[in-house]
Amino acid sequence: MAEAVIMPRQGQSVESCLVTAINKRKGDNVNIGDILFSYETDKSSFDEEAKTTGVVLALFAEDGDDINCLETVMIIGRDGEDISGILPQKPVEAVIDYPQIPVSDVVAATPFQNGAYTNTESDEIKISPRAKNYAGQAKIDLAKVIPTGPNGRIIERDIIEAVNNGYRLYNNETLPGGYAVSPLVNEGGSELNQSPSLAREVSRSDGGSINDYTDVKLSNIRKIIAKSMHASLSETAQLTLNSSFDASIILNFRKRLKDLLPSDSRNAEGGVSYENITINDIILYATAKTLKNHKDANAHYLGDIGVIRYFESVNLGVAVDTERGLVVPTIFNADKLSLNELARQSKNIIKEAQSGSIDPDKLKGGTFTVTNLGSLGVESFTPVINPPQTCILGVNNITRRIKQVNNNQDIFYDCMGLSLTFDHRALDGAPAARFLKELCANLENFDLLLAK
Repeated sequence: MAEAVIMPRQGQSVESCLVTAINKRKGDNVNIGDILFSYETDKSSFDEEAKTTGVVLALFAEDGDDINCLETVMIIGRDGEDISGILPQKPVEAVIDYPQIPVSDVVAATPFQNGAYTNTESDEIKISPRAKNYAGQAKIDLAKVIPTGPNGRIIERDIIEAVNNGYRLYNNETLPGGYAVSPLVNEGGSELNQSPSLAREVSRSDGGSINDYTDVKLSNIRKIIAKSMHASLSETAQLTLNSSFDASIILNFRKRLKDLLPSDSRNAEGGVSYENITINDIILYATAKTLKNHKDANAHYLGDIGVIRYFESVNLGVAVDTERGLVVPTIFNADKLSLNELARQSKNIIKEAQSGSIDPDKLKGGTFTVTNLGSLGVESFTPVINPPQTCILGVNNITRRIKQVNNNQDIFYDCMGLSLTFDHRALDGAPAARFLKELCANLENFDLLLAK
């Protein structure tokens, strides 16, 4: 019996996914385990494997299409099998009330050049079928659309963005078939440059050009990061406190773990070698335990509904640098975990985040975030809060400093810096400073913290 292959829902918060590659097309044979197509959310990527054998009888998506979760992507069955009963029921698309232009005329249009459109095959715009349909209905000027799909392909969401920006065709310039295009103008009414390719080249004495550059399309995750970081800085009252502590205790503790246990020794409770417990794991553990005494730092500021939400448990966000960009997976109930359990979970979510296969539900729900740039030699920085959280802790590198002990005797010690950014709308400087002070004290007395 023929089966419909749907777009999976990767997390309750995900409504649609971007198809990055169609590996099986209409007429192709399929075996169990074959990769049918690849897709991604804003921060994760996945492969959809075949769960049945047969032939691809119908395909309803192309590379670059944004497909709603649970929508049919393809149908697999026996060659010649009747699939009318499982064909997707397409909803009637909302049509903007403008005269419709033939899609062929729109797709043939290439970027605006010297006051007119050209229609050469080499310059033809890449556009997905769904985006092409929307463009024809909405009468969109494709020369003004910024493609975000694979290989510079215009996809459905790009057309929706163009509609919102008002990039529609009017009666100033003429396209093939008698249809028209208006120039793109800014808020002041001045016409903008039509295309980077029109930039005037100015020669240098060495024969090169002062306009030598490379344009790289923004990735989806970079757009998300940019949007969230800008919103964080523009909508919150952020202030950063910097402090430091004597890291000798945690460094010695880490060394004892390595010296006392062989590399293949494993703890039956968590399955992680004690040797694999890192300094970062120790800081995460101390942070989770310290937050229990500072509810203002373990909270969400929800200004739109006029409340501050205090959490009983600590859901610790861990900033992870990946090839796709910054992601912040969450260790839930971190305050209830042993050091070994926390180390195991932190390594698992970091690995999943870096591979791009992390469940999107693990990228939300954090109540406090820790970001570590110490391994990169950073001595102090200003971490940016992940709204609606009220605080974020930055971990700095270890430096050698001098302090006085026993009759003013000077000694060298290993000093580690911490940078706490807090939202001044949610808590004041004094409670933020008290949290940072207690955290430093717990790290300087880490063996006592473990005994609690």
